[in-house]
Amino acid sequence: MLIDTHCHLDFNDFDKDRDEVIDRAKKAGVGAIIDVGSSIEGSRRAFDLAVSSDIIYATLGVHPHEASSLTDKVIAEFKEMAKDKKVVAIGEVGLDFFRNLSPKDEQEAAFRKFIRLARELDLPLVIHARDAASDAIRILKEEKWPGLRGVMHCFSGDKDFLKQSLDLGLHISFTCNITFKNAGNLRDVAGEVPTDRLMLETDAPYLAPQKLRGKRNEPAYLTYLVSQLADITKLTESDIARITTHNANALFKLMPQAEGSKIAYEIRDSLYLNITNMCTNSCSFCVRNDTNFVKGHNLKLDRDPELEEILRSIGDPAKYKEIVFCGYGEPTMRLDILKEIARWVKSKRGRVRLVTNGHGDLINSRPIAGELTGLVDKISVSLNADTQEKYDEVCLPKFGPETFKHVLSFIKDCTSRNIETEVTCLDLPGIDIDKCEEIARNAGAAFRLRRYGVTG
Repeated sequence: MLIDTHCHLDFNDFDKDRDEVIDRAKKAGVGAIIDVGSSIEGSRRAFDLAVSSDIIYATLGVHPHEASSLTDKVIAEFKEMAKDKKVVAIGEVGLDFFRNLSPKDEQEAAFRKFIRLARELDLPLVIHARDAASDAIRILKEEKWPGLRGVMHCFSGDKDFLKQSLDLGLHISFTCNITFKNAGNLRDVAGEVPTDRLMLETDAPYLAPQKLRGKRNEPAYLTYLVSQLADITKLTESDIARITTHNANALFKLMPQAEGSKIAYEIRDSLYLNITNMCTNSCSFCVRNDTNFVKGHNLKLDRDPELEEILRSIGDPAKYKEIVFCGYGEPTMRLDILKEIARWVKSKRGRVRLVTNGHGDLINSRPIAGELTGLVDKISVSLNADTQEKYDEVCLPKFGPETFKHVLSFIKDCTSRNIETEVTCLDLPGIDIDKCEEIARNAGAAFRLRRYGVTG
């Protein structure tokens, strides 16, 4: 399913065929559409559309072009309308210093009023910021509260603006303008967005994709955007659809998060196995501290799955590039199950990779690399530090200050047995990445640097 998080079906561009546009969207896999209020009358129309449709939701706002029209009476009206569950955000609101159709001081005053309204109603913001990045960030910082959330819509800024938006906890949405031939810089920026902050929008009727330039845009054309983002992120179109739908649901609370926890989950052309949520590290950077989801998959288990459940969830392992033991816990805590699964996968001509914190010898009170030989084709060891002291600080290992030494020993044991081995590290502050790479090289392992905040 796809979600168009920003369009304007209430505009008169759709008066002649609005029902047909919605039907085409459904046929294209669009399961929800957020009609964004951009004026007082537009917010009313968006509200009316939402309450009369099964897939349309509304936001309430006044575009900065019309900031002068905002009054306390309008705010009171929006508060009343927002009591309806089909109202999911405040927006589009913000600043537009490109056309300056309203005085800058009135734009800023209106933006602050809407930020405070979102805070009062506990709703996310849909933010418009054109040629006004620094001022938008400044105002958001000044008005910030712990529950601030929202999306920087139709993102067209540079990497610095992106970083500042992400640091505020905002989501980022792109329109089909990233499909334009001259949008290479914007595609580069899109590649920097963590996928757990990424969302889709058409901004219809504006910004039709490159193949339809000059025509009216509509929600069904999200498929062009999905294809472009899949190319940018090196994910599949199914990955992009799943991830962005989860993100939109989480931000706007459109529908219940009904997806059950996953034992096996696909990312790109690999199948990952989530066989336990237990771990012997309590890493400060672990994704588990913030969410149960990775790339749109719910990995929070209520119990460790049985062997037969895991095997059923795999299906045909030969369909995938590799079967990867990597979930919300440390796989070697279930070593016997891991070995049985790996043996079965190999019998079905599958390739096996293990992602581990390297504590397997400590967990099982014996060296385990020999037991993995012939069953695991590749082992990725998450080192994440260049010294014992830093390792203890960022990973908080259960086994105490000798753990780092045992991880290094495990790496060397794997390479000595000719198991393809790589050492991975996050680009965490204070970590000497060159030293980490040297540790890997000296152990006979490959090295791979991972980006902080990017999982899966």
